Amino acid sequence: MSTASATMQWSETIHIDDLWEGDMAPVEADGVKVLLVNIDGEVKAYQNRCPHQAWALDEGDFDGESLTCLRHMWTFDAASGKGINPDDSCLNGYPCEVGDDGIIRVDVS
Repeated sequence: MSTASATMQWSETIHIDDLWEGDMAPVEADGVKVLLVNIDGEVKAYQNRCPHQAWALDEGDFDGESLTCLRHMWTFDAASGKGINPDDSCLNGYPCEVGDDGIIRVDVS
């Protein structure tokens, strides 16, 4: 791990083999509900709730590039968390990494 990684408060979640490219998975890290997405092999972690009315994003759709909330169809760029519709919204993201052992770790502190 790098020096920056050593200062993070990593919580282990799932193995990368359980999160295929173009897939999403709800997990919990230190009591926080997190949504993991795999975009072409790059894992991103977001708070598992839409900023509009806090609906769980894992109930929505992930097409490999964008996340859409099921309740009101708010859409977000999965790579950046920035809003597409509406474009002035943003997901709360968390640092994450895939360890040498394949475990996805998230820092929600």
